[in-house]
Amino acid sequence: MAIKDWPCSERPREKLLRQGAVTLSDAELLALFLGTGMRGVSAVALARQLLQAHDGLRGILDRPAREICAQPGLGPAKYARLQAALELGRRYLAEALTRGDALTNVEDTRQYLTACLRHRRHEVFACLFLDNRHRVLAFEELFQGSIAGASVHPRQVVVRCLHHNAAAVILAHNHPSGVAEPSQADRQITARLQDALGLVDVRILDHIVIGDGASVSFAERGLL
Repeated sequence: MAIKDWPCSERPREKLLRQGAVTLSDAELLALFLGTGMRGVSAVALARQLLQAHDGLRGILDRPAREICAQPGLGPAKYARLQAALELGRRYLAEALTRGDALTNVEDTRQYLTACLRHRRHEVFACLFLDNRHRVLAFEELFQGSIAGASVHPRQVVVRCLHHNAAAVILAHNHPSGVAEPSQADRQITARLQDALGLVDVRILDHIVIGDGASVSFAERGLL
């Protein structure tokens, strides 16, 4: 049975408009982006199949384009729609950090950095540059490495801080293994960066390690 033939109370779009997006299941939300299913399979049924086959939303959204486009009932247009939705979410989180207000909400910062880095297959080291009132100046991914790690060069971090005239910085990197616990190498590079940035009067406010569904703050751990 096509979704248009379902009772109004069960149709994802009408349910969202009446009760809010939070009431929809993952399959129903995904179905709204897919728009259509395929012959004999509704969009909701197709969404359920995809979620089961790829172990949830992350598994679908993190897959390379060629894999998703090759799935029955999908293709370039639907893949583009899903990626656009994901990027909208990232930009929504970014706006909370770039409205000119001082950065005071640690959770907003953590959510934004997690959205930017958690899905990366290789380790990425990034910096959030702040002015002397802790307003965001820029976010940059500075180094990328293999799945084993990224080579971080303190001199380059200093150069980018001077470029942005930053007074403070929040460091971040992901662990593709999914384990957010800081390694000894993470502690060592943080100490080296503190020494280097201290010479140009730039403070490290935090270093956030992004894992799979979890993150660790150096500041909260008392490691800075």
